[in-house]
Amino acid sequence: MDLGIVIVNWNVRDLLAACLDSVYLDLAHSGLSGIVCVVDNGSTDGSPAMLRAQFPRTQLIENENSGMGAGNNMGLRALNEQAAPFASLILNPDTVVRPGALRRLLEFLRARPQAGVVAPKLLNPDGSLQHSGFRFPGLTQALLDLFPPPGRLSRLVNSPLNGRYLARAYAEGDPFQVDHTLGAAFLVRNATSAACGLFDESFEMYCEEIDWQWRMARAGWERWIVPSAEVIHSGGQSTAQVPLESLLKLWISRRRLYQRYQSVLVNVLLSSLVQLAMRQRIRANHRRSQQGQLDADQRAEMNRTLTEIMHVWRSRRVR
Repeated sequence: MDLGIVIVNWNVRDLLAACLDSVYLDLAHSGLSGIVCVVDNGSTDGSPAMLRAQFPRTQLIENENSGMGAGNNMGLRALNEQAAPFASLILNPDTVVRPGALRRLLEFLRARPQAGVVAPKLLNPDGSLQHSGFRFPGLTQALLDLFPPPGRLSRLVNSPLNGRYLARAYAEGDPFQVDHTLGAAFLVRNATSAACGLFDESFEMYCEEIDWQWRMARAGWERWIVPSAEVIHSGGQSTAQVPLESLLKLWISRRRLYQRYQSVLVNVLLSSLVQLAMRQRIRANHRRSQQGQLDADQRAEMNRTLTEIMHVWRSRRVR
């Protein structure tokens, strides 16, 4: 078996159908042997019924919503028990695989034995570049997220200062190494998974792929982007359904990640900055409420989330 493909789905039925259409089409055109496993995390939009009706050869695992890390692990274990593929593709359901992408990724992984992870170039639905490779996060990246730069300085968000690789690296087309790839689409050598373990399931949402690839980096496995392989990624389609819950889980996962990989000094500094940024947002919510942009219930719910983030970052250890 060349390829296993794991997709964790939650309430994005139509996007999932388009994703699977693109996957099966590319497998057929590329002549690759592959098996697809969809782990459905308790969808209520008819996703499981759609899968049974339209994609009967897809393995479906119906699961309570236990998070991205746990869902992906469930799919990876199922694939390894059945087929033991050479590599496994972690794929979001809000993606569309462009023709030839799967073969290009797999061929690169086979040709470079020290490569543990290889990812495609990601594109937004309008065809513009979406960064798929990043530096491991440090203080600067967190600062730019907490305090977004205004005006002309906003270009820093997509700069190397914020952990991005230059756009020309994608445009030139040659494969290049990165610290870690985005979790939307990346191919993992199964020997790497066997050596480094699977996703840490304590990362319920966000940062699970960063933690996994940081462990791979420490074990000596390389991570690469292959720009000639392209995948369209809509982004944030599941998390947009629960924005405040997603925001809280993002900062819980970041707290766990920084405590695991960054120094005590970085964590102390960042904890103070998180407190400051969340207080600023609470004050901004007050102004928005006075201007009629937020009702009382919305303001209370948002402020509860921001206060909980502050509490998480004051704690010595995240739950």
